[in-house]
Amino acid sequence: MAVAPQDRFQVQLTLDRSAGSPLYMQLARGIEAAIRSGELTPGSRLENELELAGRLGLSRPTVRQGIQELVDKGLLVRKRGVGTQVVESQVNRPVALTSLYDDLARAGKNPSTEVIEYRIGRPSAEAAGRLLLEPGELVLELMRVRSSDGEPLALMRNTLPERIAPTREELTARGLYAALRERGVISAVAHQRIGAITADEEHAGLLGETVGAPLLVMDRKSFSNDGAVIEYGHHLYRASRYSFEVTLVDG
Repeated sequence: MAVAPQDRFQVQLTLDRSAGSPLYMQLARGIEAAIRSGELTPGSRLENELELAGRLGLSRPTVRQGIQELVDKGLLVRKRGVGTQVVESQVNRPVALTSLYDDLARAGKNPSTEVIEYRIGRPSAEAAGRLLLEPGELVLELMRVRSSDGEPLALMRNTLPERIAPTREELTARGLYAALRERGVISAVAHQRIGAITADEEHAGLLGETVGAPLLVMDRKSFSNDGAVIEYGHHLYRASRYSFEVTLVDG
């Protein structure tokens, strides 16, 4: 693969005009193979449609159709004034009772955590009700930014009883659920709700997004085997870098 003028990449591929596969599909598969193999990295710009058509001996509509296949699959994006780019890789996470930190590590990412807020104090009436606290119990209010390979991915707010709270250092080094497991506290079941909002100034600043960018929202309340409430959380994820995956079974 050679670098074209203005840092645009030329995808080297061979088209078989005698094959039964349409040319636009062969083009799409060739570019996709370059993306999957890492030859085309996230953020790379392709040569424009006219240049690509001329170099490969294709019509411009054929090239446009091939590019659109990859735009529809979420592998390429068209940006006005920039051209066609390889999208940033997404974190695709199954909806399960797992820690984002552990999921990132299993996926070969390099997770890290910045603890923005760590405060132990009296619970609000809402927190006391959600956590089913006894009178006089304190809570830990926690806010963290979770990053993947050095890039902010999620803003996570959690509230949990102070009696089971991990230290700030533990939460910087590992995920919340892993830190709780080390204390003998294991989540058995959780109620979870997923939605969407747009980023305000605080969210945008912490997540490296623009104001108004789409964010995925996950609210979760987890319980131990004996029915005790362990924690509840309000997590925001960058929609450009993150998705949930759900398996549905016909019941």
